[in-house]
Amino acid sequence: MDRQFPYVVRHALPQDVPGARRLILDTFYREFGYGYVPDWHADVVDLQGHYLDHPRHALLVAVHGEEVVATTALHSTGPAHPPHPRELARRYPSGTTAQLVRVYVRAEHRRHGLARELVHRARAFAAGEGGYRRLYLHTNTAIPGAEAFWRSLAEEVYDARPTGEHGPGVATVHFEIPLHRPAVAAGPGRLGGAAGRSAGEGVAAGVRTM
Repeated sequence: MDRQFPYVVRHALPQDVPGARRLILDTFYREFGYGYVPDWHADVVDLQGHYLDHPRHALLVAVHGEEVVATTALHSTGPAHPPHPRELARRYPSGTTAQLVRVYVRAEHRRHGLARELVHRARAFAAGEGGYRRLYLHTNTAIPGAEAFWRSLAEEVYDARPTGEHGPGVATVHFEIPLHRPAVAAGPGRLGGAAGRSAGEGVAAGVRTM
């Protein structure tokens, strides 16, 4: 293990689920400020069933020692209308669309490339084992660093900020990450050296789902 970057990056194991849930809930309450919202966060209650037990879904984690310090997930449900525009729901239908969610990194472990590495691995899964045609996400750009991070990886498809579709304080932009060239994971489950360092990794990357 690289002493400077002592992280193991992998698809979540059953023993990772409690730590992943703790990190996700901490992000809702401490970073986003609105806490757990059942209509938005139903997957968090049963991460095992929603991600680990579903062959086309995935939960990826970065582990430091025995602590889950970063997460990324994807599932097979596209953006719903409402609250999202009808044209987005048509462009990204459930089943053929992988939606990227829960891209969160604990504050003390940011700027080591963890979010970028997890997203690359999720992208490779979506294009390969998942069998998806498109990889979609939307983010709250009010989260510091979120917009710059996603613009370094993805293509904007819709800016909802002028519409205020999610209400006050939620500045949503929708993105697509191309799947035509899946990223190759860096090594056998570990992130090492200077690989993946990113100045664009802001607060939890700002991804959420509705």
